[in-house]
This record gives sequence, structure tokens and C-alpha cells, in this order.
Amino acid sequence: MPYWQNNTQRLNILKLKVANKFAHLKSKAGLSNNELTQLLGVSLRTIYRWDKGETIPKRAVIEYLEQVINSNTQKESQEQFTFIDLFAGIGGLRKGFEGIGGKCIFTSEWDKYAQLTYKANFPGEHEIAGDITKIKVDDIPKHNLLLAGFPCQPFSIAGVSKKNSLRRSHGFRCSAQGTLFFDVARIIEYHQPNSFLLENVKNLVSHDKGNTFKIIYKTLTEELGYQVDFRVLNGKSLVPQNRERIYIVGFKNRNDFDFNKIDLPDISEGPRLKSILHNPMGNEKIEERFASLNSKSVSEKYTLSNKLWEYLQNYAEKHKAKGNGFGFGLCNENDVARTLSARYYKDGSEILIKQKNKNPRRLTPRECSRLMGFDKANKSGFKIPVSDTQAYKQFGNSVVVPVIEKIAKLMKPYIIQSLGTSISNNDELAA
Repeated sequence: MPYWQNNTQRLNILKLKVANKFAHLKSKAGLSNNELTQLLGVSLRTIYRWDKGETIPKRAVIEYLEQVINSNTQKESQEQFTFIDLFAGIGGLRKGFEGIGGKCIFTSEWDKYAQLTYKANFPGEHEIAGDITKIKVDDIPKHNLLLAGFPCQPFSIAGVSKKNSLRRSHGFRCSAQGTLFFDVARIIEYHQPNSFLLENVKNLVSHDKGNTFKIIYKTLTEELGYQVDFRVLNGKSLVPQNRERIYIVGFKNRNDFDFNKIDLPDISEGPRLKSILHNPMGNEKIEERFASLNSKSVSEKYTLSNKLWEYLQNYAEKHKAKGNGFGFGLCNENDVARTLSARYYKDGSEILIKQKNKNPRRLTPRECSRLMGFDKANKSGFKIPVSDTQAYKQFGNSVVVPVIEKIAKLMKPYIIQSLGTSISNNDELAA
């Protein structure tokens, strides 16, 4: 046999072996072809050719799949309880509870761009369900813990008195119907998880003169039967941002959980913006997407144009003359920022970084990731597969991950304790 036929035969055998390995690893990692196209940045045609052995994937592809499998294996060995992630966004609540041994078994998020970011950072486990209002409760798996950063929608309690007089049922089915909290309540009612954590804006407590929160609290305690504790916590303790949110913790079984025991530093001792800003002078290599051509500074696209900077200054002056506090938030590296909002993509006005001899700039999406605690200082591990506009919206809508980690750590012994109680209860029912 001619040597060239020998080499061709060897190459075909090699392709077949690599194809078999690729298909095996893909299956073991639990990744679909569509997910791989998004994660690897290749076409479906390329995936099909790798599957069939027509072409050989780069070694980096095989190594990535092996890393996914190893990561999944490590998590499985540490998992102690299950949870579901509702109104999941980009997975801020999930990050906190995976760190204490939780396994996410169901995710719901309606925004397609948030889904992309979520999948990129939590690949290969389960499909993401869309609009929670269209999901039947019995299609959601049984779980120990429910997480939900549900949006706050107005609650109307008008008509409850009338329904009383007509002897019609009300409770949360009436007062919360049409709000997204209703969907959280119906899932809790059906599945009776051992515990839950809900997150919302600080103003939930005062909305509609306190009536909104009264409905939520009454629903969770009196109608659904949970022990509930809540606190407004400021992420300023752990990240350089003034961000107050309400956190509501519930347990099916009575215990001595107390939010006052949470281990949070005083807000005056929190970090400053320099801890999250790009630092090329400190040997940080800024990602190409966010860097100038020489990679030694932040890209000029984040610096405000003369027109926009002039507009913001005039706008601030106009409101200052009227005695209003509206304006922009101009910061240096030793400051703490205002709250990052989902509208940050519009003009960046709430957090602008001073620059020497030129207009201020917006934060880059990577700096926003650090500001929300998805990445540690000078790190860039959290994947951002979407445009800057979508990334700003996603981080602005998310939670401060280090705060969630602190809450998870406080809840952990009670979550584990509740698992034993559930097992005992199940044994009694079986007997």
C-alpha cells in the first residue's frame, strides 16, 4: 500500500476517534448543539462536522468539554439540597446558593438575552423555562428551596370587601392575581418547599402606603404557613455601590433564624471604586472588547461625547436651580457609586468616572460585573456574551452576589436542618 494511502487511513481513524470522543464528551456535559454554538462561537454546521468526523475540533474544544464535566462532577459531590431559580436574570441568586452546596434543578427567565448570559455561565444542566406565568406548577420539579427575585408590580386590594360580602374566595388568589408575586405564591402553595428567599427593591415595604407588603407578608405567613423574616440590606458593605434591597426569608418549619445575625461589615468600611475599575498600570490585561487599541487603557467608546456631557451638565444645572436633586454621579476611584440601574446603557449618568483632561466615562460591562460581585477585583471570569447595552441592563437588574452569599451562609444550617425534618416527615407518612 502506498505511504500516502497509509497516512490517509491513519488520518481517517484519528478523525473517527476524535469524533467519538467529542460526541461522548458533549453528551456527558449535557450540552445541546445549539448551546455549543453559543458557548464556542461556531456554527451548527461545524458541530455536525465534528460529530461525523468530517473535521477535527481544536484541542481547546475538547478541553472545554472536559472542564464542564469536571465542574459538574465536583458540584455533584458537594450538593446537599435542591433549589429552583425563578425570575433568574443572569443567575446572581444561584451563584450564592451553589456556593453552599445547592443544586439548581429548574430555571425560569423570560428575557432571551439574559438566557444567553445565564447559559454561558451555567452550561449543560437543564433548559431554561421562559415566562413563569405560562408554566404549570406540576411541570416544576420538587425542590427544597425556592429563589425568586420577582419584579414588583402594583397590588390592588380594591374589591376584597365586595368579594367578602358576596362570599367569594379571595386571599392571595384575589389580591395578588395579575402580579408576578402570585406566581411565586402558587408554586410555594403547590410544592411546599422547606424554605425560600425572595428579593425585591427597598420600596416594596412602603409601596401603596405599605399595603403591598402587607399582602405579601400575610400570604406567606397566614395563608401559606411559613415563618418569615425580612431585612433591607445595603450592598455597600461588600461592593462600592449604594444598593439597598429587601430580602425575605421563609421556612416551613419553625426555627431560630434571625436576620440580625448576618455577618455584614459596616457600610462605612466597604470597598471603594478603585477595587473594581480596570487597572492596566497594575498589570491587568484589559479584555480586547473593553480596551483601547494598545490595551493599556479603557476604550474611548466609553468616554462621553462632548454633546452628551454638555447635555448632562445643563440638565443637572436646570434641576439644581429648581431645588431638585436630579443630575449625574461623578466619581473618582475613592468614591462609592450610586445604584447601578437597568437604564445605565442610555447615558451612564448615575455612575461616571472622572478622567484626566477629558470627559468622564461610563463603566465597562466588566466593571459592572465586578461592581455587582459577579467577578472579584481585577478578575474577568464571568462570561458576558451579549452586547454592552444588554449587559448594562442585566447587571442593573441583578443582585449583589456577595450579599446573597452572606444570606446563603446564614440560611445554610437551617436549610440542612429542614432536610432532616422533611425526611422524618416522609418516613412517618410512609409508616
